[in-house]
Amino acid sequence: MNDMKIIFKREFEAYFYSPIAYVFSVIFIFLNTGLYMFHFFFFGNADMRAFFSSLPLVLGMIFIPAISMRLWSEEKKLGTVELLLTLPIKTVHIVLGKYLASLAFYLVALAGTLTIPIVLLFLGKPDIGPIFGGYFGSILLGAFFLAIGIFISAFFSDQIISLIITSLVCGFFVLIGWQYVPMVVDGWIPGLGSLLYNYVGVTRHFNDIERGVIDIRSIIYFLSFTTLFLYLNTKVLERRNY
Repeated sequence: MNDMKIIFKREFEAYFYSPIAYVFSVIFIFLNTGLYMFHFFFFGNADMRAFFSSLPLVLGMIFIPAISMRLWSEEKKLGTVELLLTLPIKTVHIVLGKYLASLAFYLVALAGTLTIPIVLLFLGKPDIGPIFGGYFGSILLGAFFLAIGIFISAFFSDQIISLIITSLVCGFFVLIGWQYVPMVVDGWIPGLGSLLYNYVGVTRHFNDIERGVIDIRSIIYFLSFTTLFLYLNTKVLERRNY
């Protein structure tokens, strides 16, 4: 645990050494709150469904790839990855330390959007259940995408390439969870789209939790895929070290 704490502290503080982290955090907060406030004043609905409905695409295509691209790519570019992997620290502890640091940074940025439910409580009487469910789903969603991001980052020394590939992979998980995309895939290969929609697409599971329906199958989905990508990341690094 001490090893993980050391890696966690090193990585978490590294986010605040560069202004890029602040820029992406501000963009994330203002983009999401701005889109939501436009919907709120236009339709006058005192709920956060519009906010959470756009969150998977914003996280998967923009924010998560931006904060995860440096996790291993920067180490490879600077030539410090070999030194890090030869330290008397288990590879899985290094992976978890880096991952938890990025997750903590994401939670800090997500906390910046809590101004929305606070404003809603003053202006109306929103249903608290879906709001709690939406934020719970957002944590699971961000954890899942970050696991993908740190896994992909281990393959590239160029952060931009890591960002693009992560964005494409996360975008695939988001789009295949939309109802119409699997229908198109089924038109090409019968049954494939439905299979991907039910077992791979992230949007369907996120929407269930966001509506306040805490389905154990959706939680298992997020935890399973998150664990899988972290396990693969550990094995890739162990193979490289060997």
